[in-house]
Amino acid sequence: MEIIDTIFALSSGAGTSGVAVVRLSGPQSIEALLKLSSGSVPAARYASLRKLKDPKSGETLDQALVVVFPAPASFTGEDVVELHLHGGRAVVDGVLSVLAVMDGVRPAEAGEFSRRAFENGKLDLTEAEGLNDLIHAQTAAQRSLALKQMDGALRTLYEDWRSRLLSHLAHLEADIDFPDEDLPEGVAGLVLPQILSLRSDITQHIVDSERGRLVHDGFRIVIIGEPNVGKSTLLNAIARTDVAIVSDEAGTTRDAIEIQLDLGGFPVRIIDTAGLRSTDSAVEKEGIRRAEEKAADAGLRLLLVPVDEWPHIPSGLSRWVDENTIIIVTQVDRAEYDAMFHVEHSERLHEHDPVFVSAKTGDGIDGLFERLKRIVQDKMAPQEMPTLTRIRHQQALEVAIDHLVRFEGNAGMDAVLAAEDVRMAVRAIGGITGRVGVEDMLDIVFSDFCIGK
Repeated sequence: MEIIDTIFALSSGAGTSGVAVVRLSGPQSIEALLKLSSGSVPAARYASLRKLKDPKSGETLDQALVVVFPAPASFTGEDVVELHLHGGRAVVDGVLSVLAVMDGVRPAEAGEFSRRAFENGKLDLTEAEGLNDLIHAQTAAQRSLALKQMDGALRTLYEDWRSRLLSHLAHLEADIDFPDEDLPEGVAGLVLPQILSLRSDITQHIVDSERGRLVHDGFRIVIIGEPNVGKSTLLNAIARTDVAIVSDEAGTTRDAIEIQLDLGGFPVRIIDTAGLRSTDSAVEKEGIRRAEEKAADAGLRLLLVPVDEWPHIPSGLSRWVDENTIIIVTQVDRAEYDAMFHVEHSERLHEHDPVFVSAKTGDGIDGLFERLKRIVQDKMAPQEMPTLTRIRHQQALEVAIDHLVRFEGNAGMDAVLAAEDVRMAVRAIGGITGRVGVEDMLDIVFSDFCIGK
């Protein structure tokens, strides 16, 4: 018989707070509570005020609210106890130290509460990942996406695909064991149109996944331009703090500097890069290589051109001007210029509306913010259908598609191979939710969870 430890952890944030929550889960949870406090077991799911004491020394540790969640009606499916303590460091450390020396009780590993919830059928893997995303959500869009996944939107979609394939597989295997002489093409030929339709749905789901990954990882905006055009100054103006060194010396920025923003409820990563120019410096060359690499991968580029050079764009930068680029004319505070002339002239030369700014005085920054917000909202607006957010999901679905492509070739040719192709597609999709063959991936899924969740 397997002996299951009772685990415990601080489930609220570290540091001083008004209330700190310590969670226990496992067969010794309620016994551990009784060792800490006198009296009977509190009524399930009702907060009870208890004086907690060290069972060995009798020293009072805290006066706390305790809540008991008997199995299986708990987050993990096991007996769970929550201790709502005063959030001082001495109080929390005292309670954790006492729990650590109790028999059968040990500190939880990262993600162990959620892993037990999965193993006890309380969560599937997509819901567990959604829970982790919700804990780490920093914007409204990330919160919304995580809640949908935590509520089972992805699980429902993937389980529907899996059940449809299982139904087809059952017919394919029956056809192998009991071939129907009246069907020359066999069952594989009959189910082929339905499987091709399903394959198309999965393929489209992967194509549409870019929005989900952008919400999960953040929309990347990269600032590019020659040295001393105001890239770092613009980054500081956007961040409203000095995150980048600003100097008249060319080549000050040698590596990428990144800030994260909440722009209209969506997560955005804005990256300042090294100035693009010819140089003999090996260090600066590496910075330029990295800048070009980030520019190529960006969702949007901000191409900076100083006002005294506009509307000329250096030949080395013109290749970056496309539909994913905003031209920003900078340093407009340095020279007298006719704004309308520059706007009209630029419209004749470029199909993109330039933005005129002075990061030094702040002129044009608010307008730039509004334009960025519109672009980000357009690219990251939520969809009706649930969207995948993890490479793990995409890789599994691509494996399923590969097997369904092979099924198309084997249908009507080799019934055994055709059935095996569908079986492997079922396993690939099932691996996303945790229905089949997941032991190898559990450590990966739960390893980035925080302790206590």
